[in-house]
Amino acid sequence: MTDDPATHWLTVLPGGWRLPVRPGQTLLLAALDGGVRLARSCRNGTCRTCLARVVSGQAHHTIDWPALLAEEKVDGWILPCVAAADGDLTIEAPGATELPPRARAPSRT
Repeated sequence: MTDDPATHWLTVLPGGWRLPVRPGQTLLLAALDGGVRLARSCRNGTCRTCLARVVSGQAHHTIDWPALLAEEKVDGWILPCVAAADGDLTIEAPGATELPPRARAPSRT
């Protein structure tokens, strides 16, 4: 997967994890595939549990109405469960933790 020139990189702070993310893949799934757990609950953009801030790069939401205020969007907040990277991206997700090897998601190709 990482040899694909269309693959982007997601960096999750404060842990500094650098993970591959496929175009169109949600940031939440990319993190899980890479062994990093982001806070989550609904996975459909309504509960705000996964709220994270873009530090650098750009992302877009895969749904029209994520549960964010216009001001939050302007300030760089996203919902990783329904957001995809537009290129290399760094997010700040304070509750992120590394998954133990046995709990990691299988790679999705």
